[in-house]
Amino acid sequence: MRDLVFTTDLFGEFDRLQRLMASVFADNFPASLRATRGGTFPPLNIGSTDDSVEIVAFAPGLDANSIDVSIDKGLLTISGERKAPEAMGEGSAGAAPREGTPRDESRVYARERFMGAFRRVIELPQHADPDKVTARYVNGCLMIRVGRSEASKPRAVTVQ
Repeated sequence: MRDLVFTTDLFGEFDRLQRLMASVFADNFPASLRATRGGTFPPLNIGSTDDSVEIVAFAPGLDANSIDVSIDKGLLTISGERKAPEAMGEGSAGAAPREGTPRDESRVYARERFMGAFRRVIELPQHADPDKVTARYVNGCLMIRVGRSEASKPRAVTVQ
């Protein structure tokens, strides 16, 4: 209940409210959500192990053959295109719509699913070995693994 009590210092209360709101947003959202501009496709998770750098791109609804992955000069590039569903404004009148898509005669007033060409470029760490790359697309997730060079892997040193 104390949080609802206001003192006579209105500006002080506004400052307190601003600090409270800043702490709510700063503490509850991961840094990656604040660092990435909205609408970036595909969203990524990037991590590392002792043996590799691992990248997961969340790209549902794509054909694995339509995704290009390349590495050049320490930059990993993911590119491709997501095509619009055929039932959105195309096809014959009176045809049954596909499940989850509006009828042909409907006017679209909101479209939240990204469609079109995309390209993401990720700078790899210096220890990444471009000759040790694997990529697979499973259940809408593109999983890329870039191995580390042997010289950069952690190793135990025997003390004599």
